[in-house]
Amino acid sequence: MADHTERTIVINADASDIMAVIADFDHYPDWVSAARDVEVTEVGDDGRARVVRFVLDAGVLQDTYVLTYDWDPDGRTVAWTLVSSDLQRDQRGRYVLSQQVPGSTKVTYELMVDLLVPMIAQLKRRAEKAITEAALNDLKKRVEG
Repeated sequence: MADHTERTIVINADASDIMAVIADFDHYPDWVSAARDVEVTEVGDDGRARVVRFVLDAGVLQDTYVLTYDWDPDGRTVAWTLVSSDLQRDQRGRYVLSQQVPGSTKVTYELMVDLLVPMIAQLKRRAEKAITEAALNDLKKRVEG
C-alpha cells in the first residue's frame, strides 16, 4: 500500500482471538470511541462481513461510510477498501496479525485515507497516525480487558 501510515502493537492474546474481535462489527460501538453505529449489510460465502456501513462521530469529524472487506483464509489478515463516504474519496486499510508465541501476537495496522477536502500531506499523515494509534490501543484494551 503506497503512501500510507503503519503502526504495530503487541497484544497478549492469540491471533484467532484478536481476529474474532476485529470481525465482530456489531460490538464496535462498545469499544471504538468514534463509532456511533456499525451495520453489516452484506455477508460473504465464508460467513464473514463483506460490506459494512459505519456512522462515525469524532467531534469535529463526522462521516457515514461503507467499506468492503477481504478476509484471508489464513485468518491472519483482513483488508478493506472504501465503497462510499460523505467525506472520503478513498480509504484502504489492513490488519496483519503475526503470532509471536502462544498468547502473544504482533498486530500491524496499515491505513491510507484520502479526503474529498484537500489537506496538507503532513496533516493527513498526522491524522492517520492518530487514527491507527487509537485503533490499536482500543483493540488491545478490548482483547486484553
